[in-house]
Order: sequence, then C-alpha cells, then structure tokens
Amino acid sequence: MRTVPGRTNGIVVVGAGLSGLSAALHLAGRGRRVTVVERGPGPGGRVGRLELGGYHLDTGPTVLTMPGIVRDTFAAVGAEMTAYLTLRRLEPAYTACFADGSRLPVHTGAEAMAEAVRDFAGPAEAAGYLQLRTWLTRLYRAEFDRFIASNIDSPLSLLSRNLAQVVALGGFRRLDPKISTFLGDERLRRVFTFQALYAGESPMHALALYAVIPYMDTVGGVYFPEGGIAALPRGLAAAAESAGVQFRYGDGAEALERRGGRVLAVLTSSGDRIPCDAVVLTGELPESYRLLGRTPRRPLRLSPAPSALVMHVGAAGDWPDVGHHTISFGDAWASTFRELITEGRPMGDPSLLITRPTAGDPSLAPPDRHLFSILAPTPNLERGPIDWSREAEPAAAALLGEVRKRLLPGLEAEVSHLISPADWAGRGMVAGTPFSYAHSFVQTGPFRPRNLPRGVENVVLAGAGTVPGVGVPTVLLSGRLAADRVTGPAPGSRTGDSR
Repeated sequence: MRTVPGRTNGIVVVGAGLSGLSAALHLAGRGRRVTVVERGPGPGGRVGRLELGGYHLDTGPTVLTMPGIVRDTFAAVGAEMTAYLTLRRLEPAYTACFADGSRLPVHTGAEAMAEAVRDFAGPAEAAGYLQLRTWLTRLYRAEFDRFIASNIDSPLSLLSRNLAQVVALGGFRRLDPKISTFLGDERLRRVFTFQALYAGESPMHALALYAVIPYMDTVGGVYFPEGGIAALPRGLAAAAESAGVQFRYGDGAEALERRGGRVLAVLTSSGDRIPCDAVVLTGELPESYRLLGRTPRRPLRLSPAPSALVMHVGAAGDWPDVGHHTISFGDAWASTFRELITEGRPMGDPSLLITRPTAGDPSLAPPDRHLFSILAPTPNLERGPIDWSREAEPAAAALLGEVRKRLLPGLEAEVSHLISPADWAGRGMVAGTPFSYAHSFVQTGPFRPRNLPRGVENVVLAGAGTVPGVGVPTVLLSGRLAADRVTGPAPGSRTGDSR
C-alpha cells in the first residue's frame, strides 16, 4: 500500500465532518500532532443540526448503521464510545408500508424477521428470507475487509480469493434479479433492494455486490444516538479534543502553500499559516481539487447520485402506529427509477423515507410535540435542471399532502424547514446532491476518485467523494483509510490483507 513519504509528524485536517473527525482521531491515536480547520462554527459537516422553535432538527443523515465502526473510531484514541455517545438499537429497524395497505416490520433478528415474513407472505417466503440472510452475510464477509475497509492501489490488487468468493456468490449479477432467486414476493424484494438508491443506482441495474447495504440495516441493525444524529460528530470532536487534537472553527482552508510536489502549510481564511508535514482534505472533491490546483483526468466524467427534497415538520398530534423509520413505497417501482435517474424527472409515484426521531427521543421536540423528517428522492441538478427557487414550495406542499394521505392524517406543521437540491448546492455539494457521486461500477473501489491524488506527495483525500464512498459508516472508514495513507495501517487494524 502506498503511503505519504517523508516526515508525517504534524498533520492538518481540512474539515470537521465525519471523515475529518475520523482521520483526526486515528492520526492522533498514532502519535501525530493534528490540527483541524473547519469553515463552519462547529463539527458535523453534512451531519447538521438546526434548532427551530424548540425542535432540534438533524439536517443530514437520519439512518445510522454499523456501530462497530463508530466504536472503533473512538477507540483509535483509547476512548470508550459510551463515554461520549449513547446508541439505542431500533426495533424494528423500520416499517415498510405498501400501496396495497400492507405493512411489514423489518426486524434484524433472524427469528423475528422470519416470523414477520411468514405472517406477511407465507412460509415459502420466510424460508427464502432465511436463505437470503445467509447469502447477505456471506457476501458481506467476502467484501468488507478487502474491498470496503482497505486502501487499493490498482485494480490488479483486487485479484484475490475474496474476489473469487464475490464472483461465486453472484456479486456481479444485477441486484434485483439476484434477490428474486430468494424472494418471489415483489414487495419483499423492494425491502432488500431499495437501498441501491443510497448508492445512486436503480435496483434493476445495480450490481448485487451492493447488497452489503441491505445487509447493514436488515442484518447489522439500525441505531439512533441519544440527542439525535448530530450527537455523533459532537462526541467524536470531544474525544479528539481530549486526545490533544486542536480545532479551529470558523476558519476554513483558502490555499495550500507548496514547494514542488509537497505542501508545506495550509493558509486559512483568517490569514493564518499552519505549517504541516501532511494534509487530509475532506471537503467536496471540486473544492479539494481547487486547493490542489488540478483536477485528475478520467476516461469518463464522474456521475453524481440523485438528490433529495427533505422536509422537516414539527407538529402536535398522536400517531402511535408510526415508528422511528418508515419506508412508504408507492405503487410504481421500476418506472420511478427511470424517471429519477434516466429522465431527470421527480418520481411520479414516489417512495419516501419518513423518520420520527421523537419516537425514541422526545427531548428533540417541545412537550407533546413530534418531529418528522420526510425525504423524497429527486434528480440532481445536472440530470434534472429544475428551478427549485420556484418549484420547492409547491413540491413541499404536494409532499406533505401525500404523507397525510399515506401515513400521517391530520398532520399540520407547527414549524417546518425545507431543504432542496438548490440548498445542497448552496452548501457546495456537487450537482446539488448530499449523496456525492453514484456508486456505478466505474465509480467504485479502485475506479472511484483516489484518496492519494497524483501530483502531490503529502495530501490525502477523505469523505463521500473518495473511497470507500457514501454513508455514515463508509465515510468514517474513509477517515481511517486516509490516516493509513499517512502512517501506514495501525497494528491490528482491519485492512483486508489478513483475509
């Protein structure tokens, strides 16, 4: 594995999002002197927090999986996660609701889920679910260490026993047809394939190897931190400060001072110069490439993932049957992905993610109030050039009406906050999507933008745009992979080489 040559005692991490915090913790735990510069007023990056009328809104991700990766990130400096963060496992992980009125609680325990599937679709489907669960687990174990949690220098390094296992398991088939070999009920197949959209792909076109995403939530489990998802970066930052990491909030990186192929210092917006032996850049790739002064050439232009219209609503009312996470599936399915990804149009009959964080943490809203986050997939600004300055409010009104009809009758917003693709773009996110670049085959693994860019010796990239990709656990991993590029893997760390 290639690493940064020369001295690496003093490191500047640009950005205090999850990847930057992860990189800072891993580097500090390996004895490096770390300074984090962050343009915003505090840690979090995409994991934002907004307080509005007594409601505490998570304005970024709402789903947290793979707590072991979170635990390992704290442990990089010898910290116990429980000293900084309290996680609660959601049971069920979420509820799937369908246009025909049927509902399925999605449990992560094998017996509980098999029983739920048996009640929902019969004994043959329950047996198929158990076979699918075994396959998901085998695929995850074949992929994770070698292809997700490791730095890869070239496609040739993929040639291994693990790759042969992935091929034998059907990982290079299409996701939906592969899942159909286990499940005949079309509704059940949706439960185990909709996650492809997190990777920016249609389930009908995504490779089956992306079934590691449904493994993470339907087998590994879904969790929620006390205090909301924003408690995660706050906890990581607190652990990093206790380990000696210095944070400079409200002071972003404006330029890199270079001599030949090496960066000597980071120049900040306040006019300061911070000397360094190496730099970890964690911002959006276009901004990182601006700082580097070059954009790598690729045979194919990078394709962004779809975006989302997100509406946060605080309201009085009582909806006892609505749990923490609900996936509300429309009647249409394949056509909605064609509209979204190919044609660049909003889904005509959308599937929605509806989150009620106050189901488990009432402190996030005033007394006797509830907080909802409603996410509707939309085209990114490149694929669908919608004028969101005109269309956002009508789209939000239509979305609220659809949610009332499907799940929350009588919902009236006491407070509301809308985030459109134009708002994501205003925060510097590529093509107005919070999901960065899609995980098509040519944008995955060694074909995704490298975290060790050419033309500079001591700069490493981290974040959703580089390896391993999008999502809370993978972005945390990207910080650890960046630290590995600086120091080499820490003793005992999982790099995939041992499998």
